[in-house]
Amino acid sequence: MKQILTLKIKHHLLLSLIIMIWFSACSGRRNLVYFSDLDLNSHKWKNITGNGEPVILKNDVLSISVNTSSSESNVIFASAQSAEMVNGVYERQGYRVNNEGNIKFPFLGEVNMEGLTLSQAQSQLERQLINYTKNPIVNMKFMNFRVTVIGEVNHPSTFLVANEKINLLEALGLAGDMTAYGKRENVLLIREVNNVRTMNRINLNSQDVLNSPYFYLRQNDVVYVEPDKAKSYEVSKSNKMMPLVIAGISAIAIFAATLINR
Repeated sequence: MKQILTLKIKHHLLLSLIIMIWFSACSGRRNLVYFSDLDLNSHKWKNITGNGEPVILKNDVLSISVNTSSSESNVIFASAQSAEMVNGVYERQGYRVNNEGNIKFPFLGEVNMEGLTLSQAQSQLERQLINYTKNPIVNMKFMNFRVTVIGEVNHPSTFLVANEKINLLEALGLAGDMTAYGKRENVLLIREVNNVRTMNRINLNSQDVLNSPYFYLRQNDVVYVEPDKAKSYEVSKSNKMMPLVIAGISAIAIFAATLINR
């Protein structure tokens, strides 16, 4: 009888250990290294497609300043951008690109901006303004260039990009990088252009992402880092108690076996 009880206790102990091993194996081993397929001994590199310079889209807000040889013209351009009170401070509203892709600009009226880079748009305005004022120099920047990084990152947030150029790795860096639970091989990029929303999967374990058309982000992109199954298991209330239950069963089994063997 004593041997039978001992065998039963050992059986329960073995079963508990198997369950613990099974749960620990469920999460699997994750590849946490970016570009892990990159051959460091190879000197063959691909040319990156595009320079990452964003283009102007509908509903973008542009800050445009014009300096000329005419003081009268400078006053007109300086007062053209209206301002509104925001948190007790006047902020310039800029020039909003309408649904036809145009802005309304002094002297010129409606000017099409959609699809142009900032440098192209600046050159276009300078060519048109030269018919109305002397030596126009145009400076332009986005006022609404933002990207959002959410999911399994350390500091999810929406970030205002000052230099209008940011790549996926830089955006993840602003968000404090991924946690260990983030799926590096399956990052989701959500992009909306002209009311058309696209969703693209990106594998950051692969060096091919460096040559991807989605490596450089556009205004209002959303980067979502999906958690792996291990994170879902960890946050489950029932699963949180499972290690304690298994540990308790094991402790009781060991204690009982010790008493019976005496």
